[in-house]
Amino acid sequence: MSGYINTIADLEAQTYGLGNFAAGNSLLKQAGAVAGLHTGHDTSLGVGSGTTAASDLGSLYNVIYGQKVWSMLNRECNALSMISKRPYSSSGWRVLKSRPAGGSGDTFGLATSGTLNDALLGADAPRADAIGGVPENAGLSTAADGLGPIAPTYAQLFISPKVVAHQFDFSELAMELAAIDDGIGDIRAQMREDMGKHHSEVQNKMLVMPLEHYGENSAMPHIERNYTSLMKVVSSRAELLAIDGGVLATDTTTATNNLGKIFGSERFSAASFLDAQVDFGSGYASGDVRALTLTRLNDTLRNLRTAGGSPKVILTGYDTIQAIADLLQSQERFMDRKEIVPTVNGVRGVKGQEVGFRVSTYYDIPLIPVKDMPSTTGASTSVSDLLFLDTDHMWLSVMKPTQYFEDGIANGNPFGVGTLGNRALYRTIGEVGCSFFKGQGKITNLQ
Repeated sequence: MSGYINTIADLEAQTYGLGNFAAGNSLLKQAGAVAGLHTGHDTSLGVGSGTTAASDLGSLYNVIYGQKVWSMLNRECNALSMISKRPYSSSGWRVLKSRPAGGSGDTFGLATSGTLNDALLGADAPRADAIGGVPENAGLSTAADGLGPIAPTYAQLFISPKVVAHQFDFSELAMELAAIDDGIGDIRAQMREDMGKHHSEVQNKMLVMPLEHYGENSAMPHIERNYTSLMKVVSSRAELLAIDGGVLATDTTTATNNLGKIFGSERFSAASFLDAQVDFGSGYASGDVRALTLTRLNDTLRNLRTAGGSPKVILTGYDTIQAIADLLQSQERFMDRKEIVPTVNGVRGVKGQEVGFRVSTYYDIPLIPVKDMPSTTGASTSVSDLLFLDTDHMWLSVMKPTQYFEDGIANGNPFGVGTLGNRALYRTIGEVGCSFFKGQGKITNLQ
């Protein structure tokens, strides 16, 4: 339809003076090339080219950028969105770390021999005929009758809240210039939006920080100021000993350094209730990398359920999700689709709204893609790690939800910020917590 904007091409023609638009510059043509006051799109034509009558007009035009700022970056924060949020109501919690008898393993420990005494009744592996069956009219506190004092073992864990903050400034002059000519308008609104996204993206990155970064105390001594990474929470003594001492991490694991300590306790001394289900193979040397197989996935799920876990979500990278899809397709099976809705401070989005997104599932467990998911391996080629999270026992404890602060000359108070402009800040206070480590799982060292 002549004279109307029906397509993007029509809009560009009207705006930039290209094509045969009726209201355009049809008089400024030569050999089919347009020579208007704006540079032609996707051509090498300069201003005034194509006609000698329109030469040297460079001072009469300016490229119009418009007020919209288009992002060239992927700033998703799926790990931060999917982890449950709880108010920071206490700094610590108590956990049961060992049965009254039978040990602290995934299954009840038993022995087939041993002297029947009080120590045996409460042992990590009591004799099979001394776990509660007693004779008629059994004597109290009589080991020979199978009765004696036994008790479970408890431990205390605690977290320290972490402050995550990002500051930014804009001058009075920048705010005024942005409102005229081809400025973006309200520079404060644009900066608030972009810095808010940066603030959430950084928190997401903290949650999937590579485990080996905690073993670089000389180069990164302040990494404990960040949220504790899920890669560190979902780890084990065996994994720490496999990456330390120069394999992937420079530091050697101890009970007091960033690799070994966790939530006021430590993983270095011995295998314990703090160990998650981690499948990394025989080591992290370059030749120890393994192929991703469905058997590995199934083994981890089985081990988690044996330990009492109930994984609610699997976090991994886009490359691993594609690899799983390829494995399933080769066996003529198909990945289901499920609607997953992120939660923020306990508030759930509505299915079908913008906050929901489509993901694949494996055995009805959602596979959530995380662009920053690390690959823990010594090999040159690899795919992203997989985290199996029981979010009933893994959470982000929020002391202060994200808040925005701003003051300065536009608010009538330049003395408060000490500059002729405005100063702004995003701040969040919280920390990751976990009440059941053996219910969390991880597969690493894959290709």
